[in-house]
Amino acid sequence: MRLWVSLTLLVAVLPVGLSLALTPATAPGDPATIRASYRRPEVVPFPSSNPYSEAKSALGQMLFFDPLLSRSKTHSCASCHRPSLSWGDGLPRAIGEDPKGLPIRSPTLIDVAFFEPLGWDGKFKDLESVAFGPILSPMNLNMTEPELIARLAAIPGYVDAFGRAFGDGAITRPRIEQSLATFERSIIAGEAPFDRWIKGDNNAIGASAQHGFELFNGKARCSACHSGPSFSDGSFQDIGTAKGHDIGRGRFFPTSAKLKYAFKTPTLRDVARRAPYMHDGSVATLEDVIELYNKGGIERPSRSPDIKPLSLTAAEKKDLIAFLETLTATNPPVPGVPKLPR
Repeated sequence: MRLWVSLTLLVAVLPVGLSLALTPATAPGDPATIRASYRRPEVVPFPSSNPYSEAKSALGQMLFFDPLLSRSKTHSCASCHRPSLSWGDGLPRAIGEDPKGLPIRSPTLIDVAFFEPLGWDGKFKDLESVAFGPILSPMNLNMTEPELIARLAAIPGYVDAFGRAFGDGAITRPRIEQSLATFERSIIAGEAPFDRWIKGDNNAIGASAQHGFELFNGKARCSACHSGPSFSDGSFQDIGTAKGHDIGRGRFFPTSAKLKYAFKTPTLRDVARRAPYMHDGSVATLEDVIELYNKGGIERPSRSPDIKPLSLTAAEKKDLIAFLETLTATNPPVPGVPKLPR
């Protein structure tokens, strides 16, 4: 069960610069209906098993930015999910304590509250189950659960913060998971020119971008997966790029022909800021992304039926790029990093 927290409440307690984007919706019918399907509701979902509280979110924010979560005390969650880089890291592959790096890139956390399961291959059932994946990974934060709890428990400021969030100062793995998840659910897309346009400001985006929006929902077939306010339906698709043993969701469903090479459909919010692209950072620019879709990718049984050659003209490609650029928030959210007494 999910609880829905109003935007009014979150605005009162979230860092300046954050605004709302929500769950995807299919956009059938006339242009007005299509535009309306991308408008953002005024609530954010939180599970009944981990309801929102300001104290819990504040604790989660402290944990998120704290390098104490890594063995070397040099990396934090924010090392791979930097607010100034639209909650990604701008790298083709994530790099943690192991300098060789990880096999996949860091996904943005924008609008992460609205999509479960999580991860490029969907291995995490919810946000609460994500935290200790990177914390315990030798390639990432390279930490152990007992050592992390001992470090936090030795800091009076953390004991007090856990007390405010949970009623007593006991520091446990579930409480760490719940706090981080509560903060991360508050990471929502900033208002972009596109949002002002669909709310009625006809001058917010140009004619090229408006035509790109038509293509996005029509000939280019983008909205088949990138639908709704967060520009993702949360599905897993083979778009015809992954090869070899890089089979994505197929790891968990080895008998499924359609899920082999399938990866999570990412949000397109702030997409122009978030190069390189794809789960492995293999596509350098938005122009390259459009060209990949235009060609249709590798033809094979697992490839999504919506991925096929598009025959886009050079002008249409430029219009699609112009539209995608309107999804970038006017001001990237950069919350303050809370300080704790050591």
